[in-house]
Amino acid sequence: MKTVVFAGPSIHGVTGEKMSGLDLRGPAACGDIFDAVQQGVRTIGLIDGLYGDCAAVWHKEILHALSSGVTILGAASMGALRATECAAFGMIGIGEIFTAYRDGRRFSDADVAVSHAPVELGYRPMTIALVDAEATLEACRDKVATEEHDTLLQVARYLHFSRRTWRTIAAEAGLASEVANFLAKEAVSVKRNDAVELLEVLKAGDLPSPPSPSWKFQNTVFFQQLAARRMTGEKMP
Repeated sequence: MKTVVFAGPSIHGVTGEKMSGLDLRGPAACGDIFDAVQQGVRTIGLIDGLYGDCAAVWHKEILHALSSGVTILGAASMGALRATECAAFGMIGIGEIFTAYRDGRRFSDADVAVSHAPVELGYRPMTIALVDAEATLEACRDKVATEEHDTLLQVARYLHFSRRTWRTIAAEAGLASEVANFLAKEAVSVKRNDAVELLEVLKAGDLPSPPSPSWKFQNTVFFQQLAARRMTGEKMP
């Protein structure tokens, strides 16, 4: 069975060549990893996940997968968050963003959050993740006046992810639209870079075997309820 990858906005614009041979399923929501395990999938790449208007991927379903001998890699967005939280149980984190969360240099889920278009429009990102805004401003540090750079960074950090666009950042900083256009042109996407790294690891196929769990999966009543609902095709609210 093909390796399953849950991804959307973080891989927008990535060429199909990097995804050939992979079962791309879009961002994961609660129950999707459980479903993949039930289908016999043995390797899963978690990049993007849904949240807000639906239940996010449960840690419990990841633990269930790991306890079943499934290899799970995470990167870039929801994948980096869950990999940080589940690394002690055998989930494998990939990339710069995962490393920053693991090492305690980042701690807020909101740093990787974006608004994006639906599947019909290819999950196109509509806003900018803070991790990408910070990376872009750092890359442009020598091309932007120090005071303007610091103001742009401050604005990027206080804007809610649903409003964070270069145009809004520049406007809130009191700068011209030309600044927004320049930053958009020079944009750096750490999320995309990390997502591509995960895809390349999966394509290479040289994956570490999942460790034998030194822990026992606890089949709680809540997980039993999730399993029962998914087995009947019911989605989580």
